[in-house]
Amino acid sequence: MSLSPRQIAVQALSEKRPALREDAIPPERLTSLYGRNVFGEEAQRKRLPRPVYDALRSTIETGAELQPDIADAVANAMKDWAVERGATHFTHWFQPMTGLTAEKHDSFLHFTSDGKPVEEFSGKELIKGEPDASSFPSGGMRATFEARGYTAWDPTSPAFLRETRSGCTLTIPTAFCSWTGEPLDKKTPLLRSIDALSTQAIRLLRLLGEEQPARVFSTVGVEQEYFLVDRRFYHLRPDLLACGRTLFGARPFKGQELEDHYFGAIGGRVLAFMMDLESDLWKLGIPIKTRHNEVAPHQFEVAPIFEQGNVATDHNMLVMELMQSVAARHGFACLLHEKPFAGVNGSGKHNNWSMSDDLGNNLLDPGHTPHDNLKFMVFLTAVIRAVDVYQDLLRASVATAGNDHRLGANEAPPAILSIYLGSELEGVVRSLVDGKAPQTRSGEKIRLGVNSLPPLPRDSTDRNRTSPFAFTGNKFEFRAVGSGQSVAMPNVILNTIVADSIDHVATAIERAGGKGDRREAVEKVVRELLTRHERILFSGDGYTAEWTAEAERRGLRNFKDTPAALAAFTTAENVQLFERFGIFTPRESIARATVRAQQYVHTVNVEALATKSLAATSILPAAVAHQERLARSIQAVAAVSPKIDTRPQVETLERVSQAINALQRAIERLGEAHHAVETGEGSPEEQCARMRDQVVPAMAAVRSQADLLETQVDDDLWPLPKYRELLFLS
Repeated sequence: MSLSPRQIAVQALSEKRPALREDAIPPERLTSLYGRNVFGEEAQRKRLPRPVYDALRSTIETGAELQPDIADAVANAMKDWAVERGATHFTHWFQPMTGLTAEKHDSFLHFTSDGKPVEEFSGKELIKGEPDASSFPSGGMRATFEARGYTAWDPTSPAFLRETRSGCTLTIPTAFCSWTGEPLDKKTPLLRSIDALSTQAIRLLRLLGEEQPARVFSTVGVEQEYFLVDRRFYHLRPDLLACGRTLFGARPFKGQELEDHYFGAIGGRVLAFMMDLESDLWKLGIPIKTRHNEVAPHQFEVAPIFEQGNVATDHNMLVMELMQSVAARHGFACLLHEKPFAGVNGSGKHNNWSMSDDLGNNLLDPGHTPHDNLKFMVFLTAVIRAVDVYQDLLRASVATAGNDHRLGANEAPPAILSIYLGSELEGVVRSLVDGKAPQTRSGEKIRLGVNSLPPLPRDSTDRNRTSPFAFTGNKFEFRAVGSGQSVAMPNVILNTIVADSIDHVATAIERAGGKGDRREAVEKVVRELLTRHERILFSGDGYTAEWTAEAERRGLRNFKDTPAALAAFTTAENVQLFERFGIFTPRESIARATVRAQQYVHTVNVEALATKSLAATSILPAAVAHQERLARSIQAVAAVSPKIDTRPQVETLERVSQAINALQRAIERLGEAHHAVETGEGSPEEQCARMRDQVVPAMAAVRSQADLLETQVDDDLWPLPKYRELLFLS
């Protein structure tokens, strides 16, 4: 009997494993490898004239306006550095509203008047590029015939070299806008939000008597979760290829219930991939620090040290791109979908967010006695107010079709926004609200009862894995971000709502009057705001029905899915918020909401088409083949001896036949629901809701019957690699 493609892939994997790369470990020290492919401060200092270097660093470090007359010198130095490293082309690298990155490559090749080739790169080419803007999402701001768009050099995020086996390209981070100047990307609003946050934070620092800081940055560290599956199985799963997740798959014999994968020993093939990936990331100056097995089988995590928010966002996009290309070199497919497999943990992206001034001071560092740290308590209060007032926007920032499958279970936070401060800080807040003297617990030790083991210093707070927004020492961990999405929008929202809250706090302090020591006025404002917004604080289990009921009693919002959450972008209050801080015009706010709704519709549409096609052309034929095999077997037994009892086989055949009929009906209903939505009229938001209400349940019904058949059909007939192969063979 011939083997199926699935069986051939299993056999090939078991018989011949890909050789591990012995050269994955860099031959030199990490310190000499780090940043090698970045035109950063060191390369700039070596190659730029001092006045040009000083002017460029002023723009990068203080936000000073870029001086156009330095562009030619920077471009020439950048080109020489890149060409010496083997680069032949440059590209403006930007982040359209697709959620991915985009690039158009141009060579350094120019010709002299007598036709001789030369390598040139001008300041004009550095500052501005002209990609087509008509084929990117615009939310209605651009028509198809309105094609012109511009990329604008972002000097605050360093240029870098993208090395491949085919060559080397100078890559320049840029913003992207239309001919009308409206941003069509994710970087521009992020930079605007950072400026807004800085303006308000400096204003508040001045009220607190701090005159030295000149600028405040958001700082971000992005923990990235992902799955690896063998590429041979990946190519046999059209749903993974088209949708990034499995649309079918029965529960395997073993999942994550034994909790044996989390922080387990990293397998040799995976470790080779990780080391290769880290080498490429370190060359790009991406401060990757941590690697480990995650909870689900063949799920992993990589995490960096925090950086300035804009750079961290660019770096996370590079991390995702390189994870996929390096995985391919090692015979893997890297899955970044939030829920590629049903029944096990999904993948998130923990966005660790804080604020620091240009002197290196973390504004959310509580110190040893947070109740005495007035600056910390003021900024903490501003964040608490921001999350409470703008729960809807924060939830909308992580609303995607993929994240709808993840939020609310398996260590992913619920859709209800709340803040976990930990017992010590929450005690400080409660004391301030009640007008009591706060107490800070510090210096405690954990003793394990074994003389040879050292006493361990106990952190002042525990951790809460069910909290969507948790304080973790000197930063907030926004745990609801999806693994496949850009962190730009979540950080745009965080920066903007905290800027608004700082503005609110500063205005309240100014109205309280007084000069010099404003401590009394500050403490009064902090106490009033904490009293008003303490409802957002929650330290318990966010998965329970009791919390859902309690949150409703408190008046907290619960947007359970993407269509419900996206409405936040177009409420009058939120549109005014974005306009007031110069993040989006009203037209731009509406456009962003439209794009997000369209993305949901397109995502579900692709999944519906894939579900229908796979069920009808792969799963149903396999089930029918199994049905025919059972019928032939019963006939053969009856022909040999009529006395043999075939009732058990007949009952099995009847169950399979019933499941096949149910699958056929489910496929038909999915086709009808999908056709009705696809041909129906209405706004993107209305289509979004219809996809949720009609198509998504119809897809689930098809899957339910298909997964049931997977447990009944003979293994050799089943066409798709099963969960036991995807999750456990590598």
